[in-house]
Parts: sequence; C-alpha cells; structure tokens
Amino acid sequence: MTVQQPFLIRQLGLTDFETTWHAMQKFTAERTENTPDELWLTEHPAVYTLGLNRKNVRLPIRNDIPLVHTDRGGKITYHGPGQLIIYVLFDLKRNNLNIRKLVSLLENAVIELLDSFSKKAVAKADAPGVYVEEAKIASLGLRIKNNCCYHGLSLNINMDLSPFEAIDPCGYAGLKVTQTKDLGINANFEVIRELLLNILMKNLGSQKT
Repeated sequence: MTVQQPFLIRQLGLTDFETTWHAMQKFTAERTENTPDELWLTEHPAVYTLGLNRKNVRLPIRNDIPLVHTDRGGKITYHGPGQLIIYVLFDLKRNNLNIRKLVSLLENAVIELLDSFSKKAVAKADAPGVYVEEAKIASLGLRIKNNCCYHGLSLNINMDLSPFEAIDPCGYAGLKVTQTKDLGINANFEVIRELLLNILMKNLGSQKT
C-alpha cells in the first residue's frame, strides 16, 4: 500500500528573494481548503530582510547588499548562497498545528539533524531559532494568513558569514552566528538538504495522524 505524500516538495535552486516572497503571497492568497501544502527549498543571492518587528532595529552598516522590507515575523537577518531556505506553505488547521507548535517542529528538525552528526543544539523560548554553544545556526520567520502560513526556516551550511557582522542578527547585538561547516560537519549542502527534508517530512507528516 502506498502512503500518499501529504505535501508537495519543490526544489527551486537559487532564486531571487523578492520574486519568491511574492510567489508565496500569491500561493497563499489563492489557495483553497483543497490546495496541497508545499515545502519550497531554495537559496537566495545575498540579501538582508527586515521583518515586521522593526522597532529599534539597527540597519546594515554596508550598502553593497540590498535590504528588503518583508512581511514575516521577527527583525533583521541575512540570506546568501550556501544557506538552505525551507519555506513552509501549510494550512495550519488541516495539520493540527498552531504557530508555536510549528516553530517548535521546525526547530526540533534542525536539532535532530545536528544530533545525527553528534552536535548538540538547543532552541530558546524567548529567541526563536537554533543555537550551538550560544551561536545561531538556524533562523525562523513566519507569516500567518487565514490559518495558512508562509516563509519558514533558514539553516547556515557553507556560506560567507561576514555580512551578519553588519547587522544585529534577529535584533540581538553581538549575537554570534555559525554554520555546519564551521562545526566540522563534512556533509555538503545537498546531503544536509536531503537529511533535513526527510526529517521535516516525517515530523510534519505525523501531524496528520
């Protein structure tokens, strides 16, 4: 007996942030109760994104990277090649999820991934994301409309981290940022992408039962 996959996976490759963001908005605005949920896997060219929580945000001290004001939760972060982005376009009610459960599910998937490489990671109740020895390795930002979500998760794998130095990552001054490469994890981008995708498919799929 074949188990029906509960959502669609789209491997998008390298995509422009704004184009992808507007595609997520359009998908969410036009979806119906019968629209399959989707996960979009991508990378973005260098870009700073500023979420809806813009109070007391220090803007980037460099102007060679574009800054986009977007509609996700949270403050400011950086995206660039070598960072895995997984956008979660899900009907929360259908999946027996609320925003807190979804955030925890995404965080726990990254924690499980890192644990498979014998790296201990944690989530923080007051600062969404995943941390290894106080350095942030994964960020989360979501938008909810009509019980459906978009935006999602970013995981630093093998990228230039220096643009983070020009901002207070996620609004936290002095927050250190790390990536799987710097933790001594030798698996490449494609391997880590598939491992994390498999964990997410398992954990998200379990919400339907």
